[in-house]
Amino acid sequence: MTERIWSDEQLAEMSRRTIEKAFDAIEAGEAARARELVQLMYDQFVKLHDGYMTWIGGLLTFLYREGGVEKVEAAERFAHDVEARLVFFPPERTDFQFMVERMASELQGHVLQHMTLEEDDEKLVLKVSPCGSGGRLIQMGAYRPEVGLARIAEPADITFHTADYPIYCVHCPLFNMNALDAFGDFTFINEPPQEDGSYCRFIFYKDKARIPEEYYRRLGRLKPQETGKGV
Repeated sequence: MTERIWSDEQLAEMSRRTIEKAFDAIEAGEAARARELVQLMYDQFVKLHDGYMTWIGGLLTFLYREGGVEKVEAAERFAHDVEARLVFFPPERTDFQFMVERMASELQGHVLQHMTLEEDDEKLVLKVSPCGSGGRLIQMGAYRPEVGLARIAEPADITFHTADYPIYCVHCPLFNMNALDAFGDFTFINEPPQEDGSYCRFIFYKDKARIPEEYYRRLGRLKPQETGKGV
């Protein structure tokens, strides 16, 4: 029988969450240690986030190759329906100000992305550079043949009717379609990711009558005949 490697005290310390250690450092007035632990906790979260991110991309790729784009859309719709019951609940309001502030708040917690917001008289544009998931997957080389994530070859509703669309990013068109189905119009508009993954944009229109028809057409939809400010 070999000797123990760790003492009970060492095992207890290994079992403690990083956030608990950070709180202890804050209470002890150890600012440098607290900062170190906060960064460690963020790095640990990024690792877990990226594992789930690539896992989802791999599952979607398998579904696409086995069942085609229709199977991918069906799976995404089912998964987001479950998600809406447990985590990302449908918004209780869909007016311009609420949706902008809600999205900004949620994206503040996304990993390794820079976010800017620019407002003019017509709209607000929220830009992430890069998107902390889909954009980073592109930049990480996930769609290289030797890695294996798929790009959807054929134009479809869940690719904004563009070809060679990165499979992880199909949830963005789907979010837009879900809003059209649930609320009768967009709550915000996604744009396809840049080819190099450098940025993605969310567009919020103050008056939905000003939304260009092209945003509806690329989802296979018609623009509502009567729209007004807010939804």
